[in-house]
Amino acid sequence: MMPTTQPNGKKTLIPRQIVARYSEKAYQAMLAEVNLSPKPGLVDRFNCGAHRDMTIEDFYRSARVIYPWLSRFMEQGASSIHLEESDVICTLRPVGLACEEAMFRATAGVNTHKGTIFSLGLMFAAIGRLYAQRQHLSPDNICKTVAAFCRGLTERELSKHNEMETAGKRLYRRFGLTGARGQAEAGYPLVIALALPHYKAQLAAGVNPDLALLDTLLLLIARNDDTNVASRGGIEGLEWIKCEAKRLLCQGGMRLAANLPRLQKFDRLCIARNLSPGGSADLLIITWFLAEISSFTPNPTSL
Repeated sequence: MMPTTQPNGKKTLIPRQIVARYSEKAYQAMLAEVNLSPKPGLVDRFNCGAHRDMTIEDFYRSARVIYPWLSRFMEQGASSIHLEESDVICTLRPVGLACEEAMFRATAGVNTHKGTIFSLGLMFAAIGRLYAQRQHLSPDNICKTVAAFCRGLTERELSKHNEMETAGKRLYRRFGLTGARGQAEAGYPLVIALALPHYKAQLAAGVNPDLALLDTLLLLIARNDDTNVASRGGIEGLEWIKCEAKRLLCQGGMRLAANLPRLQKFDRLCIARNLSPGGSADLLIITWFLAEISSFTPNPTSL
């Protein structure tokens, strides 16, 4: 059991098998994303995409390092039930920063999974809190809890002017792009309302799991205002990559294996334009994770 102390001094015990089960699925989600090939502009088994500073081995090392930190996010979430939901995120920052530091040490300074640490950290904290509250651990409840954690986050971190000028702040002020913060604050609508049902429907229709996941990635790229793309190629690059993904989807997407050459061409064009949809890749990790845990979500009466 993983103990967390509550305000009344009592312990909430999260069974280790639950912690291990969710952590293992998150680890597998990171591997599923990076191993998925070919992907437009992203690191995969075939090439390094639009990146010159990272390889697939960096992602493997990073995923292994992040894995044991997930239980700490869950524990922090479980011990937060005496706090207002919007106050929880402040308690997660030290864990998130420590996890990032471990990632950078493992990759010699390469940013492989910073966005993933942000999203999975929030999700595991939500899982811990929901478990401690004996609430149903469904994808909808998890994402709603994350949204409550992040209430006001975009306004606090992106709209205020200070000395810490970041690419995210510049993109927010110029184009209104909210990136990972905006998705989290809204409860991941691109995942819950779009990618997750699409991926599940493809699997239910008998589509090959890798092709279903590639098709879902294209759907995310087509709809996501990816700040990773915009920071590299401006708003023009973002519109281009979204249009190319939409075009490929209109041609049948990856549900048709015959479209693989078109996807490979899309990859080459992204590399030539130095565009990498890393934000969409992070959302794909969340999609795969939520799809997998849907099959073993504990019933609240059995918690």
